[in-house]
Amino acid sequence: MDENIAIRVTNLEKVYKLYNKPSDRVREALGFGKGKLHTPHHALSGINLTINRGETVGIIGTNGSGKSTILKIITGVLNPTSGEVEVNGRISALLELGAGFNMEYNGIENIYLNGTMIGFSEKEIDEKMNDILEFADIGEYVYQPVKTYSSGMFVRLAFAVAINIEPEILIVDEALSVGDVFFQAKCYHKFEEFKQMGKTIVFVSHDLSSISKYCDRVVLLNQGVKLGEGEPKEMIDAYKQVLVGQYTIADTDDNSLLEDEQLRALAAGKGSGELTKGVNVNPDLLEYGSKKAIISEYYITDGKGLKTSAIIKGNSFSIHMKVDIVQDIASPVFAFTIKNIKGTEITGTNTMFEKAFLDSVKSGETKEIVFTQEMNLQGGEYLLSLGVTGYEGDNFTVYHRLYDVLNLTVISDKDTVGFYDMNSKIEVK
Repeated sequence: MDENIAIRVTNLEKVYKLYNKPSDRVREALGFGKGKLHTPHHALSGINLTINRGETVGIIGTNGSGKSTILKIITGVLNPTSGEVEVNGRISALLELGAGFNMEYNGIENIYLNGTMIGFSEKEIDEKMNDILEFADIGEYVYQPVKTYSSGMFVRLAFAVAINIEPEILIVDEALSVGDVFFQAKCYHKFEEFKQMGKTIVFVSHDLSSISKYCDRVVLLNQGVKLGEGEPKEMIDAYKQVLVGQYTIADTDDNSLLEDEQLRALAAGKGSGELTKGVNVNPDLLEYGSKKAIISEYYITDGKGLKTSAIIKGNSFSIHMKVDIVQDIASPVFAFTIKNIKGTEITGTNTMFEKAFLDSVKSGETKEIVFTQEMNLQGGEYLLSLGVTGYEGDNFTVYHRLYDVLNLTVISDKDTVGFYDMNSKIEVK
């Protein structure tokens, strides 16, 4: 393998056998019954991937797309069904919480355990111990069994071990999402140091802002199929299309996959059902009102008109509502509000504030409302609420409200202080 290549994956397949009940597994193993008693599940299908030394590569995709599976195969935690994986360099991996740790051991013992598994001698681990403990910053808890740790303390220790053993290749699978904001900042600062040192980083994340900011290249997976790889913005745009089943087969990076009809359907994002409400709808949303008007459809589109739940900071986006009028209403007010995940209302507006619609409506009418604006919120996760209200005499009336109905992800490679960006123009003389 070329010395400039850190990881090469060739025709990788991972197939699991799914059984209706545990006894079927035993019956099939013993040869009882006619034919196969399992259903094959293709977690990965014909994946080809080359990662060069010094690259930071992100892997994105919906849940069940095979992201964690490919990382586990690369790190040797899982064996592939077929295909080949070549690794050129010492790997340090931070996979799901708890991987590689003995719950009965204390923090110090687990540091030695992990270091030994990676190939370090006890003397080498001793030399790195202070750096590990300083980075983890969990105090005296390091002498307690890790089964007593909170998830935040656990990931601090695990990442401190992974980052301080001087790996040539660092692999991280979503683990940073449980750390506090200060620890995450420290970890990403370490990412920057690693990149400057020419280390190779591969990480899976649903945090599209981090993917956009830190990755040189992004790989997009969907239901075990590699749909494409390229610049972060290009692949994030493609991922947004996958979310709503609008990713075209022509965009697929490996046309040989398309000979299989099942893979063609997967690549096209089909088979997931018709989109009726929007992307990332909250199944536990709160709704109430008199129902004299009903919000029957709602979704978000990006500047290209594609339905999505992820908007790139600085780009235009639209919030769509379709409202069915059940009874005559004098002057309905159509509104939206955006809150952060802590429930704080950040921004919002309505047709009354904007003086956009002050008319009466009749029973049987349908109104389609579109709010279009530029996204200036900081990168992160937000919740969208929608409402139709009005006044009947002097009484404020709610006809239909949907609280926290949609998740909205803002993707940003530059965040400033506070909730939104003032887009300051700076001149230094």
